Amino acid sequence: MVDRIEVEGLTIAYARAGSGPPLALLHGGLGDHRAWRPQLASLADTFTVVAWDAPGCGGSSDPPASFRLGDYADVLAGFLRALDLGRPHVLGLSFGGGLALELSYRHPELPRSLVLASAYAGWAGSLPAGEVEARVAKAVHDAERPPEEWVHSYLPSLFTDAVSPEVVAETVAMMLDTRPAGMLPMLRSFAEADLTDGLPLVRVPTLLLYGDADVRSPPSVAVALHDRIPSSQLVVLPGVGHVSNLEAPAAFDRAVRDFLAAA
Repeated sequence: MVDRIEVEGLTIAYARAGSGPPLALLHGGLGDHRAWRPQLASLADTFTVVAWDAPGCGGSSDPPASFRLGDYADVLAGFLRALDLGRPHVLGLSFGGGLALELSYRHPELPRSLVLASAYAGWAGSLPAGEVEARVAKAVHDAERPPEEWVHSYLPSLFTDAVSPEVVAETVAMMLDTRPAGMLPMLRSFAEADLTDGLPLVRVPTLLLYGDADVRSPPSVAVALHDRIPSSQLVVLPGVGHVSNLEAPAAFDRAVRDFLAAA
């Protein structure tokens, strides 16, 4: 079931399950709350799990074209407060991981802990300039065409060959709902984001969770964040690609549970 709430002039859609300490789930680009289907089911036995649709994604309102990462973080903070979640654990994947970091910079009183999965310190902060330019050029070109013409081109960078056909099918179905008014502000905000200067200032328990076969956010990115975030923990899932929560949900959830039990 999807609920909706008004936050700073935007309608934000979200799914909620379970009871217990709050855990906010932040999806990556070309996604929405459906990217967290396994976790909404499995982690709800211990946590109040809330998975939002970022502005411009799923059932949420489109943001202004000028939206940047700080704007997403401010709306996220308003969303968490509107749901009266107190200080939630915050788990973000890919773009969602960078957004979790930005939330911790701009609203340090909110996160109880961070789980950064397949994350970057922004593309500008974690990737070579040429790689960022190539990703932006492809996405801008793709946004001008119907999603069915390009969604499959992303799959090899999201999963390994071991992923199940069912996971691929549900991911494609979600990506087909991508719309340019949501895709482009998210793309541009993350492409220009460089969050590296704030990494040494992170003061909440932080788990870095990566697949060792991730070609979009490779192990070198994980190591760089681990070196700069004080007392962070790094867990690497063997044989797993970028969207690790869908490709290996049991191993992913086990790592999250172990970390949050200590945090």
